[in-house]
Amino acid sequence: MEPVRLTSPEGVEFRDLNGNGVMDPYEDPRLAPEARVEDLLARLSLEEKVGLMFQTVIEAGADGSVLEQPGAISKSPTSAVVLDKHLTHFNVHALDDPRMAARWHNALQAMAERTPHGVPVTVSTDPRHAFIENAGVSFTATAFSQWPEPLGLAALRDADAVREFADIARQEYVAVGIRAALHPTLDLATEPRWARQAGTFGQDPRLVTELGVAYLRGFQQDRVGAGSVACTSKHFPGGGPQKDGEDAHFPYGREQVYPGGRFADHLEPFPAMVEAGTAAIMPYYGMPVGLEVDGEPVEEVGFGYNRQVVTGMLREGLGFDGVVVTDWELVNDNHVGDQVLPARAWGVEHLDPHGRMELILHAGADQFGGEECVEILLDLVAQGRVTEARVDESARRLLLVKFRLGLFDDPYVDEDAAAVTVGRDDFRAAGYAAQAGSVTVLRNEVGPGGAPALPLRPGLRIYAENVAEDVVRRHGTPVSRPEDADLALVRLSAPYDVRSDLFLESWFHQGSLDFPPGLVARLRRVAAACPLVVDVILDRPAVLTPLLPFTAALVGTYGTSDAALLDALTGRIGPRGRLPFDLPRSMDQVRAHPEDVPGYDDPLFRFGDGLTI
Repeated sequence: MEPVRLTSPEGVEFRDLNGNGVMDPYEDPRLAPEARVEDLLARLSLEEKVGLMFQTVIEAGADGSVLEQPGAISKSPTSAVVLDKHLTHFNVHALDDPRMAARWHNALQAMAERTPHGVPVTVSTDPRHAFIENAGVSFTATAFSQWPEPLGLAALRDADAVREFADIARQEYVAVGIRAALHPTLDLATEPRWARQAGTFGQDPRLVTELGVAYLRGFQQDRVGAGSVACTSKHFPGGGPQKDGEDAHFPYGREQVYPGGRFADHLEPFPAMVEAGTAAIMPYYGMPVGLEVDGEPVEEVGFGYNRQVVTGMLREGLGFDGVVVTDWELVNDNHVGDQVLPARAWGVEHLDPHGRMELILHAGADQFGGEECVEILLDLVAQGRVTEARVDESARRLLLVKFRLGLFDDPYVDEDAAAVTVGRDDFRAAGYAAQAGSVTVLRNEVGPGGAPALPLRPGLRIYAENVAEDVVRRHGTPVSRPEDADLALVRLSAPYDVRSDLFLESWFHQGSLDFPPGLVARLRRVAAACPLVVDVILDRPAVLTPLLPFTAALVGTYGTSDAALLDALTGRIGPRGRLPFDLPRSMDQVRAHPEDVPGYDDPLFRFGDGLTI
């Protein structure tokens, strides 16, 4: 789809976004983005500027239509938020067919052209190229090329591979109109119980920094421009050291603690990301407890509310003048069906929504994630509690990213190109190779015949659990009993405690890392019948100690299909993964370990462990 253009008396083609028949400076593609921002900012109403400062969830019609009924997660009809509330930033959820995704995006942009100044929409997304489906943090790949979770990219120990992934993901995003990424996640995986480690690059701050910059370069390219996806690097100043590993989405996980005094480790990736030009940064929900920085106590309020953190550390300390977008729903509770997710107003729960919003702006944020309550900010301005100059400050930053992305000149995408680009064969092949390559071999015992369990020999009779039968059949003969097998292959997920009281809670894997004793006993019986190979999907560092006495081979994966796993175990695509975090010996060791300290003195397996076969 091509935008409608006029030609100025000077022969310059332009989009007449405000419909006045004249090429105004903000419509002039020859001018620098900064000049265009200043011209547009002076023209916008207060309502239009306020609308820029909210980013809410949007759902696309499966047939490419713009939805006019609130969906499972979205709160309002699309026309209401675009035309009435003047929102221009949206976090899209489910996208299936690429052609329909592109069609929906174009319809959304066409709706935005009906606003007084035709400000284009910026569509953002959480990660959607791997395996974990969690409406709060990530989506499975569906039509997009499928890769390991970021932990699996970290297991490859290859910055070039990370940049290749990000560049491919960039091309697929741009093809369907996604121009902002609510990632990378730079938190350190120092607390094994924390639910969000799969989205990180592991525990080591140096590795996280190196891979984070490579990721940014792949998405944004050398600088934010017409082919870029603008990144929101998160979660400042490091969201990993959650007290007892509980996640800050939920009231019981609101505290971040630093008993080991390692705050600097968690902050370490961010200066490099600022220097590399990240378009935006997101503070985490967490509330620091007992934290002192440079001898000064840090106020015990959530990072998004914390002026010492956002203005002091980030803006003044690191010199960041890009967009700061809060994590989702700091202002209002979210009611979905018969469940609720309380506003993450940690440390300021006593404030009403007006007071929360005022404090977030005072802290230094530019945009309210997951919110569309423009009336509250307009009311704060009317009351004199927030100045229009403060609104202009944030609106300026938000508009600058749009202009740099080229959205004002052409926000539309080509449906045919989207259908060809998303999930392209070479993209899928690269993702598949990364899935297999990231497999981490932790144990490979020599059997009675003198040969190690891996690589698997062709033609074996295989008893399998949680592995597709057609995949097993490509490499051997499936059998239904261990007693009839030459080998048993079992895939396990890392353990977690099932929770489902609060909205989103059931998606988050939290709690104990111990396998149930009945499962261990049953696997021991399987191993007594034939050699046992176990793969554990390590979205968190499971306690593998009970499996060691009876497994012939033990591997860890971080987003690997059954087919890619078998290709790795047979050596067709050699597994080269190395652990991105230490694996603890026991839950007692986990509970005794400071939440902010990377690694253990005596782990079961150490960061960097991994065998070749």
